[in-house]
Amino acid sequence: MSETFETKIENELVMVAMQIILHAGNARIKLNEALGNAKKFDFEQAASCMIEAEEEITQAHQSQTEIIQNEASGDSYEYSLLFAHAQDTLMTINSEVRMAKEMIDILKIVAEK
Repeated sequence: MSETFETKIENELVMVAMQIILHAGNARIKLNEALGNAKKFDFEQAASCMIEAEEEITQAHQSQTEIIQNEASGDSYEYSLLFAHAQDTLMTINSEVRMAKEMIDILKIVAEK
């Protein structure tokens, strides 16, 4: 049985949504590790974890961008609650990554005192 174009597009959207959720979730895990290390004033390990968090959030963003570029090129997607959830997850965790960087910088200032 051959897959219809609509089914193929829907399956693509589900796969990309899951990639976004997976990578964003991995980013959250790494940033939590970074914050834990920063609280112990282990800024070298915190920086290493933040690099990994940023790599994961970048992968999630690239997956989202793929869908946006496809739509800009004329592909059409039906509304997907899963994809909306993935975008919300990406946006939330991206904000957390940005805030964690600031918090680590503040802890570095405190550690110097």
